[in-house]
Amino acid sequence: MTERLLDIRDLRTWFNTDDGMVRAVDGVSLHVNRGETLAVVGESGSGKTVTARSVLKLIDMPPGRFAGGEILWRGRDLIPASNSEIDKIRAREIAMIFQEPMTALNPVYTVGDQIAEPLRAHENLSRRAALARAAELMRLVQIPDPERRVRDYPHQFSGGMRQRVVIAIAIACGPQLLIADEPTTALDVTIQAQILDLLNDMKARFGMAIMLITHAMGVVAENADRVVVMYAGKVVEAAPVEELFANPRHPYTQGLIRAIPRVDAKAQHRTRLAQIPGTVPSLINPPAGCRFAARCTFATDACVAAEPVLKPVGPDHTVACIL
Repeated sequence: MTERLLDIRDLRTWFNTDDGMVRAVDGVSLHVNRGETLAVVGESGSGKTVTARSVLKLIDMPPGRFAGGEILWRGRDLIPASNSEIDKIRAREIAMIFQEPMTALNPVYTVGDQIAEPLRAHENLSRRAALARAAELMRLVQIPDPERRVRDYPHQFSGGMRQRVVIAIAIACGPQLLIADEPTTALDVTIQAQILDLLNDMKARFGMAIMLITHAMGVVAENADRVVVMYAGKVVEAAPVEELFANPRHPYTQGLIRAIPRVDAKAQHRTRLAQIPGTVPSLINPPAGCRFAARCTFATDACVAAEPVLKPVGPDHTVACIL
C-alpha cells in the first residue's frame, strides 16, 4: 500500500474577530500519499490556504486557534507539537511555496542568502558551503549564470525568476512534501506552464509529494493525481482527477468545470462563459445545512434541513450532497 504522509482529520481552524468567530476551516479531512500530487481547489475564501498553513502551524495565534481535529504527519499529530518541534519539520520534511512571488522574498537579503538559510539551519553548513549549494539549486531550477546571480537581490529578478528562487528555497533540504499555494499567481500563462513543468520535474527528481492549492481547474487537470474540492471551509468532493472530470457529482464541482474556458469546436458557438451565481457565504454565521444550497440550482428544503456528510459514490470518490 502507498504510504500516507499527511492525514488531516476533521480539522477546524477558526479566527476570533471583532465581528465574531470566523470558521475558516470547519471540519476538513484529506490526505496526501507519498509521491502523488493532490490538488485542493475552490474559490477564494473556501479555506484552501488556511488548511495549508495549518499543516505547518503558520497561523497567527491569536486570533487563530485550532478548534478541533488532527494533522497527522507520518502518524504523528502536529497540533500539540511545540514550536521547536515544528521548526525541525519546516523546510526539512514539509516545505511551502507561498502565494505571490513578488512579495514572498525578503527584499533586503540576497537570493543566495535566502536559499542558503534553510541549509544552514537544518544541515549545519557553513555560509560558503551553503552559498555554493544555493548556486547549484539555482542551476537546478534553471536560473542562468547562478554563480553570479546568487549575489543579486529579489528586485533584480523577474516574476518568473523569483518564483524559481522560491522553489529553490522550498526544495533546498529535500522535503518529502511540498505545499504549493497557488504557485503561478500573477504570472503570465507562458511562465505558469514553465513553473508547473518545473514542479513536476522536481517531484520526479526528488520523489516528493505535492499538495497543490489552486482555483484553476485547467491546472488541476494537467498536474494532479487526486483532487479535493473545498467550499466555505468544508470538503464537498474528493476523487481521482480522471474520475472527477469525467463524473463530477457535486453541483459546485460541476459549476467549476463548466466555468473552464474552452478552445475546442464547441467554443466556436460563442456562448457566454458559465458562471456560478452568488458568492461564498460568510463564515462567521454560515448557513444551516449545505453551505452551497443558496447558489445551487438543485437545492430543495432537505438541503438546508441537515448538513450533508461525505459519502462514497465510487472507488476513492466521495461527495457531500444529498442528491
